[in-house]
Amino acid sequence: MVLRVETDANNVPFVQLGKHKLRLDLEDLDESFKERAKEELGETPEVVERSLRQFKKYVSGETQLFVPIDDEDFLLKFLRPFRFNPEIAFKVFKKFYKFKLIYPKYGLNLMPNEVRKVFDNDVFLFLPARTPSGSRIMLINGGTKWNPKLITLQDLFRTVMVAIEMGMMEPKTQVAGVEVILNMEGLSLSHVAQFSPSTAKLMADWVQECAPVRLKGIHVINQSKLFNIAYAIFKPFIGEKLREKLYFHGSDRKVLTEKLSKEALPKSLGGCESSLEYPGYLLSEMMFYYEKTFERHNTYRYITEKVIDQ
Repeated sequence: MVLRVETDANNVPFVQLGKHKLRLDLEDLDESFKERAKEELGETPEVVERSLRQFKKYVSGETQLFVPIDDEDFLLKFLRPFRFNPEIAFKVFKKFYKFKLIYPKYGLNLMPNEVRKVFDNDVFLFLPARTPSGSRIMLINGGTKWNPKLITLQDLFRTVMVAIEMGMMEPKTQVAGVEVILNMEGLSLSHVAQFSPSTAKLMADWVQECAPVRLKGIHVINQSKLFNIAYAIFKPFIGEKLREKLYFHGSDRKVLTEKLSKEALPKSLGGCESSLEYPGYLLSEMMFYYEKTFERHNTYRYITEKVIDQ
């Protein structure tokens, strides 16, 4: 079977991988996810209405920020990760857009096609299957697959930001969050040399303070002693909440498969589904269909630098 990007009756792109489909789940929540949202996030029609009303008031007061304030689906993707607490959601909301303003080389004009080489070289992949709890699984191959001469750290960080924005578009991911697998097989000194304390702090701060996503876990696999050097650079900037979500598996797949399930993982990661593996260029081609969406998202920003110190 030749793998290729197809589109369904609603023009949604997908890649058929055995019984699974690689696609973005942009549909409204089904009944099982509605129930999960109610149990985990306290999401009810009354809570949604009340939180949206308050959140809109906060956002409308941020007069220097251009966003679609009347688009409730847009606002919901910021509210769900924070259990419909409009105060916390608004705090992260501002940081999310201020980061783009303060660090434009990382945060502005994010386009999937611009970081295509990261996907094409299998450095960053979405897994087609979700965990039993519905979480989206993202795989970062930070060792052998990553050639720093071809893909800079800036490219890699921008790809992570593109991927998170993709996840934010999915109602299921807004509810069930993201599990990240960090594959360190083949990590070398040339990789470690890409990180400085300042860039490590920048990345750690973005993950912990600016990313509007339910990060359920970061699973480090195949790490060698050399990984300890890289981790030592990041460690001073990792807060308690993020430390509690870090898992260091090494070559052992028992805990990884228990947490994410064998059915959601390819055989190369200890799972039982060989069909879940695919060449990264297919993800690039699938993301091409969302270029217009990202062009629109890139217009949402602060229109003045006066807000930076506020």
